[in-house]
Amino acid sequence: MEQTTEKMHIVKHVIVIAIAFVMLYPVLWMLGSSFKPANEIFSEIWIWPKQWVFDNYIQGWTGIQGNSFAHFLGNSLIVSVGAVVGNVLSCSMAAYAFARLNFRFKTIAFGLMLMTIMLPHHVTLIPQYIIFNKIGWINTFFPLIVPKWLGTDAFFIFLTVQFIRGLPRELDEAATIDGCGPIRIFWKIILPLALPALITTAIFTFLWTWDDFFSQLIYLSDPIKYTVPLGLRLFLDSSSQSDWGPMFAMSTLSLVPCFIVFILCQKYFVQGIATSGIKG
Repeated sequence: MEQTTEKMHIVKHVIVIAIAFVMLYPVLWMLGSSFKPANEIFSEIWIWPKQWVFDNYIQGWTGIQGNSFAHFLGNSLIVSVGAVVGNVLSCSMAAYAFARLNFRFKTIAFGLMLMTIMLPHHVTLIPQYIIFNKIGWINTFFPLIVPKWLGTDAFFIFLTVQFIRGLPRELDEAATIDGCGPIRIFWKIILPLALPALITTAIFTFLWTWDDFFSQLIYLSDPIKYTVPLGLRLFLDSSSQSDWGPMFAMSTLSLVPCFIVFILCQKYFVQGIATSGIKG
């Protein structure tokens, strides 16, 4: 009986490892292709290079059209950090208002906020572009950062509301007795206790902003303002030869910040999702 159980465990582990390999194969293939010469990238499906080439990283880091890839990384970092800080602050304040404060039309406002989750981004893209064009923000980072400071991501507001609702109201009442107002309660009590939800918001915002191609393509037209997704696009040329090796090399490097952020915050990320998703 014990041998049968052990065999079942081995079979399960083998199946899980096989599925994991299938899911990770594209990433591993990209990593291997970043070390391959151009004539070997699409002629071999195996990950391990026959001939190791490190010039792809040197050439890719040097950049294209006079802009180094470090410049693209810096632009992405500016946009992503600005979006993360704005989203965490604005969404947490809006969530605190919905979860703890009483004001007129609170239920209606919360319902309208939830309805915006079902609104496709493409519906609001044209009106937003017209507004940003009128105030002269096209080809700047402002359209990618400023909306995050205005609590426009209803998903993260709802996520934080669910978390705050699970915090004991006795803490607010005790702070009120000690003379704390709503603002002080928010900064001194709610924010520290809602850290898992805030870190979850920060992780998602960073990853979605870092990988965002469409919005950055719409608002940024000058190569000196390009972020990582747009910078990678420069390596591809439909009318002439594309630099696949350098592109795969820089694509690999562009994943490093995402892995670092997720690994450092994984503990809070899992806690935030688990505790926010089960509360009514």
